[in-house]
Parts: sequence; C-alpha cells; structure tokens
Amino acid sequence: MSDAPVVLVVEDDAEMRTFARIALAAYGYLAIEAKTAAEGIRLATKHRPDIVLLDLGLPDADGSEVTRHIRKWSDVPILIISARGSESAKVKALDEGANDYMTKPFGAAEMMARIRVALRNSAQSRSEPVGIVKIGEDVRVDLPRHCVTVRGEEVHLTPIEFKLLATLIERAGMVLTHRDLLEAVWGPGHEDETQYLRVYMTHLRHKLERKPARPKYLMTEAGIGYRLRLESQ
Repeated sequence: MSDAPVVLVVEDDAEMRTFARIALAAYGYLAIEAKTAAEGIRLATKHRPDIVLLDLGLPDADGSEVTRHIRKWSDVPILIISARGSESAKVKALDEGANDYMTKPFGAAEMMARIRVALRNSAQSRSEPVGIVKIGEDVRVDLPRHCVTVRGEEVHLTPIEFKLLATLIERAGMVLTHRDLLEAVWGPGHEDETQYLRVYMTHLRHKLERKPARPKYLMTEAGIGYRLRLESQ
C-alpha cells in the first residue's frame, strides 16, 4: 500500500480532473476521482482521504452537500475548486466548513502550495500535546492555562484577544468569515460590527507577529475574514 497522501478530487469536468491528477502525481500524491456528489461522498467515506478537492457545480447536487456530509464525521481539509468567484459564494462555502477556496482557472503551483499548507496545518494540530498549540517557531499557546509565550517570553492578552486567538486556533488553516468570528467572540447581534474585529486583529498582530504589517500567521482574506497559519509558507 502506497504511503503517498491521498487526495479525493470531486470534479465533473474531465479536463480539470486530468489536470489535477497529473499535477498531484508529479508531486507524489495519489488522486482518487469522483464525478458526482454522491460518488464523492461514497469515496470519502470509503478511503478517508488526507484532503478533498471539491468543485461546487456538480451534476447531481451542489458541492456544499459533500462538505456538509463530510463535516458530520471528519475534519479532513476541504479545498474548494470552483468557477464561482463571487465573494458571497466563497463566504457560503467557508461557512459550510470548507478550509480554503480557489477560483478557476488556477495553476498547478498554487494548487499544490495550498494543499501543502492545509496538510501541514492539519498535521500540526494533531501532533501537539492536548491544549498546546505552536504557531510557527515563535508562538506557543497553552489553551487550558490561557498562557501565550512569544519567543520564550509570556505575553499578556486581554480576554477578548485570547478568545479571538483561540477561535482562530480551533479552526486553524480555515478561513473564518467576519460573521463567524464576531458571533464566536462577541456573540449574536454583533455580526455587522467588523470594526471590532479589525481593531483586535491589529492588537494580536502587534503582540504575536515579528512584522505586524506583513503578518505570517494572522492572515487577512480580503472581503471575507481571517485565517490562522500554524506555520509560514
């Protein structure tokens, strides 16, 4: 049995599946292909892939059905590959549990870079002791103790700052929408108050990042939300 990472490609376009298969093979990955949502769900359950590449425009159902089904039992990274480039389509897919979103057309290099980041973040979240999270080489977060150290020095975070960071850690590697974060940190009724988010993200970056204006870990997804990288690309 091969030790190559298994990538489930759920895509009805034959040319796109061929492109993905060739690119993945060139980097040592094993592709399993599905043409429909139903087949994608069946293969995801059977093979338990390391990551899923998922088109939204499938012939039998919207790709979001696949995401919702997988999220009932797995936190496997899901990378959307879609021609739908609108902000609303991206936000909807991310709200439903996808980790990342690429708009067609895209190149093999970008696809592989995003796959590597998703797999690294997934592996990192499983390898640390329970409650301990490392962000790059600089930051260590002890979630049970609410303790954050940066380059070996303890850094004070306010309760709101820590809650925001903990929420990002909980879904590290995934893009969290402004709404996701506002509801999780400030509660219902604050969904439109994005200025809170901008202020506190600025505070976190100044406390955790070496270069707050050019962050490596607390990433902005323009017009959508924020994403935490556990390690820099």
